[in-house]
Amino acid sequence: MGFHHVALATHDPAATHTFYTEVMGFHLVKVVATPTPDGTGFSKHFFYATDDSPNGETGMMAFWDIHDSTIGDDYPVDINAAAGLPWWVNHIAFDASSIDDLHAKRDRWRSHGYTVLEVDHEFCVSIYIKDPSGNMVEFCHSVREFTAAEKARAAAIVAEPHPSMDDTHAKATVWKPLGAEVPV
Repeated sequence: MGFHHVALATHDPAATHTFYTEVMGFHLVKVVATPTPDGTGFSKHFFYATDDSPNGETGMMAFWDIHDSTIGDDYPVDINAAAGLPWWVNHIAFDASSIDDLHAKRDRWRSHGYTVLEVDHEFCVSIYIKDPSGNMVEFCHSVREFTAAEKARAAAIVAEPHPSMDDTHAKATVWKPLGAEVPV
């Protein structure tokens, strides 16, 4: 079962819209503007289809633009900073349908001024940047299926307090922007 949408707050809906349409390649499909639950303000909840489906049938990314004096405007929107965690912990990963699709997305990001981190995790290849709110986004392409041994090991170590470390090492490549760099 896939997810319907993931929603985050934003302080800058214009920058968020530009990032998710132009840089990520998503398309806006719906905006819901309603009073906040206690009626002291209003919010806009805007939804982006993350692929070519016209209505976001395979999952959407959504954002809240909140205008309510009881909530204020000083709430954190970077989910890692708000939790006191490093930038790489909480993130949202979107699927890339092929390695060529992943490379096209990487080059799209670079053409928009982003430095892109690409990591070959052996079972998948991922690319990473941050959105205007400081949240890390990822495109990932699985290059193979998980083996029965990997699934068995996962079941064995998920609750282990001190698991043995994997002996595989991810290969990281940093791709510089193709033009002027976007400040992060």
